[in-house]
This record gives sequence, structure tokens and C-alpha cells, in this order.
Amino acid sequence: MAYSRFTLFVIFANIIFLGDSSNLLHKNFLECLTDQFLRSNSTTDLIYTPQNPKYTSLLRSANLRTLSASREKPNLILTPYHESEIVAAVYCSKELGIQIRVRSGGHDYEGLSYASETPFVVVDLRNLSSISIDSDKKTAWVQSGATLGELYYALGKKNKTLAFPAGVCPTIGVGGHLSGGGWGMISRKHAFASDHIIDAKLINAEGKILDRRSMGEDLFWAIRGGGGTSFGIVVAFKVSLVTVPETVTVFSVNRAGEAAKQLVNRWQHIADKLDDNLVIRLFLNPAQSGNRTVVVSFTGLYLGSVHDLLLLIKKPFPELGLVKQDCTETSWVESALFFAGIQNKSLDALLNRTPAAGIYFKGKSDYVSSPIPLNGLNEIWRLISEENFKLQFSPYGGVLNTISDSETPFPHRKGNIFSIHYAFTWSNPNETQKNLETIRRAYSSMAPYVAKSPRAAYLNYRDLDIGRNNIRGNTSYAEASVWGHKYFKNNFKRLVQIKTKVDPSNFFRNEQSIPPLSSK
Repeated sequence: MAYSRFTLFVIFANIIFLGDSSNLLHKNFLECLTDQFLRSNSTTDLIYTPQNPKYTSLLRSANLRTLSASREKPNLILTPYHESEIVAAVYCSKELGIQIRVRSGGHDYEGLSYASETPFVVVDLRNLSSISIDSDKKTAWVQSGATLGELYYALGKKNKTLAFPAGVCPTIGVGGHLSGGGWGMISRKHAFASDHIIDAKLINAEGKILDRRSMGEDLFWAIRGGGGTSFGIVVAFKVSLVTVPETVTVFSVNRAGEAAKQLVNRWQHIADKLDDNLVIRLFLNPAQSGNRTVVVSFTGLYLGSVHDLLLLIKKPFPELGLVKQDCTETSWVESALFFAGIQNKSLDALLNRTPAAGIYFKGKSDYVSSPIPLNGLNEIWRLISEENFKLQFSPYGGVLNTISDSETPFPHRKGNIFSIHYAFTWSNPNETQKNLETIRRAYSSMAPYVAKSPRAAYLNYRDLDIGRNNIRGNTSYAEASVWGHKYFKNNFKRLVQIKTKVDPSNFFRNEQSIPPLSSK
């Protein structure tokens, strides 16, 4: 319903008597924002302050660590339905000098839209989630607040042979995932999600709504893997879709102990060289039995029949011992259910936006360009069996070897065998500091076995341990390069140049945003 004068009075009354400067900022921002809404005749109830009962549910995070830290929570959460309401938030943020953060799905590993060292407001894009598919042209417009699950569901309902190469977690937001790269189970065949962006709608620091033509090719390049929130608020992407067979084959087989270690050793010599239609991803976990055994899940997707898969895998990887009974033929969209661990549910399960129950979590990443020697695998086995780590190995190669590192800001392509994802979880908040120290030691112990100069990292597995911008004052190019080169390698320099051109005042900023060159 439309805002009434009484409604606005109640909103202000909830905060006006609390007294401190932070709440005064709430009041000023609310006054500005509601004034802008009234001018544009906005008709929905979009503003949530900490005093609103729904504020807590909007702030719900799958990673409790980001909420337990002694950092400031959002002064206000805005859930717009229209671009004009985002423009109003940009205007008020600029007028009052308060940072604005953007959330599409809320999966940022460091929770940058949940807590910060400085006052901020959040634009939560959950209501901007429309998906429009053109099957004939094999394109789709996807608003940034849509989840990967919603996109996959829409594709599956529209056309069983249209797909999109992106991640396996259905609750991840399109906006963050695409702007940070986006590896998926068909990326060896069809590249990363960001490689398929062909247009976008972005709101810049001046509140202007730009498409590819009006933003220019430099800015368009930057938001395809360089982290869109450094440059503006991307409200929608136009993407090219890919064609897949009506039948694909999935499998997941577990191997344990020393035999599993030998299979992992073999896998890393062939994973990036397999047929482009086949991907085998590894999940390395401690055994639930408590006997310090490492269990490795060899999880795969083949774009074709089980018959063809078994013929194909026999030569390069007979040691795996894959048989027909291990495999399931399905459609591509139903494979999304399989890899999300919800294969026994209907496609409607992809529409569930609620993340898994909250845990305390810290993640890190690495890239591997040479097979890890046996002593390195022994160290991995120790981390898993003794320290309770969980690792994922995601293979590269295939078409990724044919795309230049500078095609988009995402540079991790040719020469990488696989990426490593480290995950450490716990349930007791009192163990947070101890566990953070544990994962940092483990990360250091892996340094001899992973890519160097720089030791690379994946932006979508954000890690503030590798460096962050200054909390107060400017961040120089040299300071930001510490983390920037890990994510973007030589592309970081161009990203900084583009940032300097399109947002010289550094309006869009966070702990790991691209700084302009003027920040010296």
C-alpha cells in the first residue's frame, strides 16, 4: 500500500528517541528516502529499520560468523521493486555520506552486506528477480535478485535443452555470482557464467540507469568478473544460453583411505584433460565414523548417455571403477537437483530461496597449476583427518584453456588444473578465534603446492585474510594490489583505471572494492 503520513510518523517514531548519532543517521536517511519515495509515488512498504520485526529475518545469514563479529549491522534495509527506488537510495546515500551495500542472494563469504566497520545501508534485491527467456535467440534477461535455482527452474520449464553454466548452490544470487566469475559443472564445455553476459543494466553513482551501449565497453568489461558492486548496482544481466543434450548422466562415488589418495593423485593428472563434455569434481571430507579416515566423493556430470560415458572414461580413468549402477541418466535441470543434494525433490525445490541452517564458517581458495606431490597430498589428508577440514577440487581445462586471461577480469583460465575450496565449520561461537587461526595455519601449510606469484584466489570465495581496504581514509593502488592481484592478476590495473574513470569519488566501496587511483 502507499505510504500514509501516519505510516511515516510511525517509522520515525521508532528511532527518533533513541538519541545517539547512529540513530540520527537512521532518521536523516529515512527522511531523505521517504521524501524521494513520495515524490516518485512509490506504493510499497520497502524500508526496514532495526526496530522493524522483519529486519532480523532479512538479516538472516547462512554464515553466523559474519553476524557474530563486533561490527555494525545495517542502519536500514531496503527491498525495492523498482529501479527508481534504488536510484533514490543512491541519492540519499550520497547526500548523507553513508555507504551503500548491495545484496542479491546474501552468500558473500565475509558477509559484506551483513556487517561492516562503518555505518551502511543495504539494498536487498530479492524483489527484483524476474527472468525473461527467449528460446529462439537463446538469451535471457535475469534480474540480479533472482537465484541460480530460480534461473534453472525457469530454463527447465521453458526448454529442456537450454542451460546456463553457473554454480551448483540454488540459493546463490545471480548478481554476485555472475559479476564474480561463476564456475559450474558445465564450465569445461561452456566457460564461466560471466563469459555469457552480453548486456546489463547498471545504476551508477550519479543515479543513472545504463545499459551496455551507454555504459561503454570498459565498464561492461569490468562487471563481468570484476565484482559489480565496485562500479555500481547491477540490476539485471542479459546472458547467452547454451544447448545441452536432452539426456545427461550424473554420478557420485565414494572412495576412502589410502586407495582414495591414490585416486586423487591420478585424477589431478587427467582432470583438466578429459573430454570437454565430462567434469569430475572432488569432495574431500573427514569420515563420519570418527576413525580419521578421509572419504573422497568423485562427483561427475557427462553431457550424454551413461553408455557413452562408460566408454569415454574407461581409458583415462579406469582406476575409478565407475559402473553403470553408479550413474543416473536425467535432464540437465534435474541434474541441478542432484548436485544441490535435493535429488529426491521436485523441480519446485529450486525455487526455495532460504539458505541452509546457519553455521559458523570460514572459506578460502587456491589454484593448482602443477600436480600436488605425494607429500602435499599427505598434508591434505592430515588437514582433513586431524583438523576436520572439508575441501573441494574443481577441475579446469577444456574450453577454459582457449579464452584469454584478459577477456574478462576473471583471469584464472589456461594453465590451471583445478581450484581448491577450503571450508571449515563450527557450531560454538566461543571457538571462532581458535578456528580462524587453525584455518590460517592450514592455508599457510599449503603454500608450497599451489599457484604462486601471485598466490591466486577466487573472488566468489571472498577472503578478507588476503588483504582489505583501509577502514578510514583512502586505500592506495599499492595497498589494494596485495589482494587485487590475487583475485584478478594483471587485470587489476585495468579495473582500477576503470574505477577511476566511472567512480572517482569511490562512492561504491567496501572492504575489498576496487579503489580509484585518486586514493593515494
